[in-house]
Amino acid sequence: TVKKYLNGYTRPQTRDRPAAMDSYYDTIKELLESDTQIFFYKRNLYQYLKDNHGLIESESAFYHFIRAHDEFNRYFGKSKLGRSQRPVIRFETAPGYQAQMDWKERIPFVLADTGEVIELNVLVLILGHSRFRIYRPSLWMTQDILIHHLTEAFEMLGGVPKVLVTDNMRTVMDRAKTAHHKGVVNHTFEQFAKDFGFKVQPCMAASPQTKGKVESQMKYLDEIQAYSGKLTLVELFEKIEELNNRVNSVFNQGSGRVPLLDFEK
Repeated sequence: TVKKYLNGYTRPQTRDRPAAMDSYYDTIKELLESDTQIFFYKRNLYQYLKDNHGLIESESAFYHFIRAHDEFNRYFGKSKLGRSQRPVIRFETAPGYQAQMDWKERIPFVLADTGEVIELNVLVLILGHSRFRIYRPSLWMTQDILIHHLTEAFEMLGGVPKVLVTDNMRTVMDRAKTAHHKGVVNHTFEQFAKDFGFKVQPCMAASPQTKGKVESQMKYLDEIQAYSGKLTLVELFEKIEELNNRVNSVFNQGSGRVPLLDFEK
């Protein structure tokens, strides 16, 4: 050992060993080159690899691996979604007071068994205090389906919020709420609200930040398209239920609590 150092040996600063993520290179390359599967965020790809390819590495190690490979990093690039320049102050509500509702609309999906391309819609209902969420998938967004999904959601919750915040969807509003008009709630939906005992509170048109809690949930549903071409319709609905259970069981950054535990409390 002494002779080795006398002859000019210098100890390397890094160890020459393959990265733990290297074995996933071909899998990731194949997934990102798929004609049907779409990964909007690195987090979607990470979760897919955990669920379907046995990935056990940490999320930070995965992100470092993606950044280290330009061909993968370019796939995600910069988000094309516009960001509001106005700061939005988060507000909290008391338990049982408010829920927010919206549709994740027209998600293109290729069914594995038939090869048919469908447009999936998912109704999202989130409780303002606990952030407990309910996802309800549907191929259509009619008023009957909306009322059916809400009825099922209230039965599942075992109660009804005092206020339901919604956007100006046609199945709820006959006339949109604007800065110059308070809006007109559809008669059928208004009667439904009276029967269940909640108040409809439409947000102002073109102001999604007024229902920001439900808007922030939409990115989680982008994970669905990672399975395009891999699932039948029944399996797709089961995957959405699995996703719903997962997001309710993990720490919520907005509330600082786990939605499922907070809801039960």
